[in-house]
Amino acid sequence: MAEKRDYYEILGVSKTATKEELKKAYRKLAIQYHPDRQQGKSDEEKKAAEEKFKEAAEAYDVLSDDTKRQRYDQFGHAGVGGAGNGGFSDVNDIFSHFGDIFGDFFGGGSFGGGFGGFGGSRGQAVRKGSNLRVRVKLDLSEIVNGVEKKIKIRKKVTCPDCGGSGAASSNDVKTCPDCKGTGYVIRMVNGIFGRMQQQSACPHCNGEGKIITNKCSKCKGEGVVDAEETVTVKIPAGVAEGMQLNVQGKGNAPRHGGVNGDLLVQILEESHPDFERDGNDLVYDLNISFPDAVLGATVEIPTVESPVKIKIEEGTQSGKILRLRGKGIPDVNGYGRGDLLVNVQVFVPKDVTKEERKLLEKLQESDSFRPKNKSGFFDRMKDFFE
Repeated sequence: MAEKRDYYEILGVSKTATKEELKKAYRKLAIQYHPDRQQGKSDEEKKAAEEKFKEAAEAYDVLSDDTKRQRYDQFGHAGVGGAGNGGFSDVNDIFSHFGDIFGDFFGGGSFGGGFGGFGGSRGQAVRKGSNLRVRVKLDLSEIVNGVEKKIKIRKKVTCPDCGGSGAASSNDVKTCPDCKGTGYVIRMVNGIFGRMQQQSACPHCNGEGKIITNKCSKCKGEGVVDAEETVTVKIPAGVAEGMQLNVQGKGNAPRHGGVNGDLLVQILEESHPDFERDGNDLVYDLNISFPDAVLGATVEIPTVESPVKIKIEEGTQSGKILRLRGKGIPDVNGYGRGDLLVNVQVFVPKDVTKEERKLLEKLQESDSFRPKNKSGFFDRMKDFFE
């Protein structure tokens, strides 16, 4: 079996890292290796990402707990059991345990590729309904300014007749005789260290601790029914293609009580006729005439708010980038705003009149219009960004 990696190394933090630094590092890895981000990849790549996902969860599970961290610092993996994957049986177990790490990302909603708050701490038998996923397409103005969207969804809601119990009346719910209402049974199994106790969900009541003797006629004993709901989702400025908002508690209700799942809102971006997005920057291609490039000019260009006028200096070269600071997209975390990059291209006509050709032939003989090659790379780059 391969040797387990150091937890600090996995998260990419020092041994003196604060809890906030640990949380930030884990959140970054969780988003990077989240199963929803692996669509379109090979099975091998998905499997590798899942292992990285579990590995990061295991590291954070230990280092975020003061007692576990102290034992790990003193004894290494042996001090925390070394069970692997932090005792998580699968990816959904990680979602349930660490979902609330994204809860403060955007206040009421959060990003994190499908993570959602769990309705109780680990070890508590609190049911959670399944998540719902929807896609929302935004135009550039909505991305720049933020927007509220009303989304109509069809979901499972608590049965109004039985209140989610699934029974026709309160007298029709009995304590499970096998597990005595605990929801689990204990049996003895033979292990390498002798006979041991093993706890598992009660097969008679499916871990619920109760038996329904007379089912509700509306929900047929499920405790939930189908319904339609309109949810208002606040989408912050600066979101990008593929990001996912987590609206807690707006997913499906669970059978027979518990906490609702979450509504996962995936962001899609509409293409824009004028701008191309590059991170938080916007790129605009500006075509200017040859005379304007030589003599200079003032031209009007669009921005996401309103048109602005910019000055084209004399002798502007094709491919020059003009930067309009703060005219791009706001950072989704509130760290400033990107720029508008104007990519200047000198337009070269394919067809000219006879008179125009004569003028160009005269200019062709002029030394001022003969290209002067720069001596080195840095000289060319200097002209490019001036």
